[in-house]
Amino acid sequence: MIELNDIKIGGGNPLVLLAGPCVVENSDITFEAATRIKEITSRLGIPFVFKSSFKKANRTSVSSFTGPGDEKALKILSSIKSSLGLPVVTDIHSPEDVLKVGDSADILQIPAFLCRQTDLLVAAGKSGKIVNIKKGQFLAPEDMEHAASKVASTGNKKIMLTERGTTFGYHNLVVDMRSLVIMRKTGYPVVMDATHSVQLPSKGSESGGQPEFIEPLALAAVAVGIDALFLEVHPDPKNAKSDAASQYPLEKLEEFLKKILRIDEAVRFK
Repeated sequence: MIELNDIKIGGGNPLVLLAGPCVVENSDITFEAATRIKEITSRLGIPFVFKSSFKKANRTSVSSFTGPGDEKALKILSSIKSSLGLPVVTDIHSPEDVLKVGDSADILQIPAFLCRQTDLLVAAGKSGKIVNIKKGQFLAPEDMEHAASKVASTGNKKIMLTERGTTFGYHNLVVDMRSLVIMRKTGYPVVMDATHSVQLPSKGSESGGQPEFIEPLALAAVAVGIDALFLEVHPDPKNAKSDAASQYPLEKLEEFLKKILRIDEAVRFK
């Protein structure tokens, strides 16, 4: 089990939600998403960690939006923490990012493509922060134990492992629910990323997506048993500057989470 402020992740505790826009676009959209998701999760009693990348360094095209600038994005995330009282998770792409993020985030997230990068994992571990490692699209779930051991080698055992689908190089992803069971055997909390799992990677100059499968994948993962659910949520997905084809619409979130809650309660109290 991992403790983050008053949130407990894993150990049979209620499901935690990690949610927010894919990337910090500007202050207005970021605050709108954070405020409304906080209102929804507060009503439903769901522990909530706000998610948004301060930059996206692994876009399909060199011309794709990567963020408003590191300093500006991190300032927005810091404001979310201080004004809304929300813990924050953001992606890091290099050891230098660990220092750059500083106190702007409570959870450092390792992107799936970088989950084998030893220097990055060790630097994240040395920060003392919670580290969420996304399973590489190219990895078997049992191999995530090696990624976790690199973080743990620093003495930091606050590690989470995230499923986000497997690719075979043909512009699609497949989610094998067995991976949730396999990764849980490591003893670390397991997260399901239900939005990146519906991507159609690198379709032309940008990634596509099949958002109609977000709900089925999330509901199935909760039924299997997970500790946290990761969702990229946007007030206007079609006009999002990153992952427009695979973000979940904010307006539908509350009713969706009510379904999630019923399954999570049934699994934990069976």
